This record gives sequence, structure tokens and C-alpha cells, in this order.
Amino acid sequence: MQISSRFTIAVHMLALIQVRTDHLTSEQIADSVNTNPVIIRQISRALKKSGLIDVRRGTGGAYLTREAGDITLYDVYQAVEAVGKGKLFHAHENPNPNCWVGANINQVLDLILSKAQAAMETILKEISIQEITELIAQKKNASSEA
Repeated sequence: MQISSRFTIAVHMLALIQVRTDHLTSEQIADSVNTNPVIIRQISRALKKSGLIDVRRGTGGAYLTREAGDITLYDVYQAVEAVGKGKLFHAHENPNPNCWVGANINQVLDLILSKAQAAMETILKEISIQEITELIAQKKNASSEA
């Protein structure tokens, strides 16, 4: 099972909002993400509900409600519910209980896969939107020097 693309779209959105000084509309963000503005508005609602962004009415425009250095990738991951039912891995549901492997596989894998998910989440907690935008700027600068 893959993490939903809502996660990477949300990170893209927050990085874009961070580097732009103007308040971006969903259409402007959608242009950068190369997707439909409806998708951007859906993700914006989740980010707003989690307190990561706010949106101005009227002329519109999204802005960060916290410093970019205080927003981690884990915050984004949680905000957009990147993993259905809170689990990154989904076990097959009907192993054969009459087989000793089938009867025990899910219990054994659950422990291991829970540890794997926890390790991934720990890494996401260590990286901020600020760091993402700095890495993007480094890439931009490196390609313009070439």
C-alpha cells in the first residue's frame, strides 16, 4: 500500500506558500502542482483543520499559520491522513488458519511492520518545511550555475 499522494501534494503546497511572499490562490498552487484546483482546495481544508495554514476570503490566498521550521513532515502526514486507517501496511485478511504459517503470519508481521512505520514517522518528525524549501533552493541554485 502506498502513502496517498495527498502527502506529497501537501508538502509541495506548503513549500510553495513558504517561498512566495504573496498569498496564493488554489488556482496558483494548482498550477505549480500541475493538478486541478479542486484537489488543492480539498487538501487545503485538511491543512487548515490541522492548523497548518489559513485562507483569506475575498481575493483569497493561503498562508502558513506557523513558522515553516515548526511544521514537520509528520505534521503534514497526520494532517492529510496519508495512510488509511492509521496503518501504513495492510495485511492480507484471510490467511488459512489451518496452516501454521497462515495462523501466525499476521501477528508476527504486525509487530515488525509497526516498528517500520514508527521508524518512518520518526524521520518525518525530524524534517521541517523550512528544510524542504532550503533543499529546493539549493537544487535551483545548483541547476542555474550549471
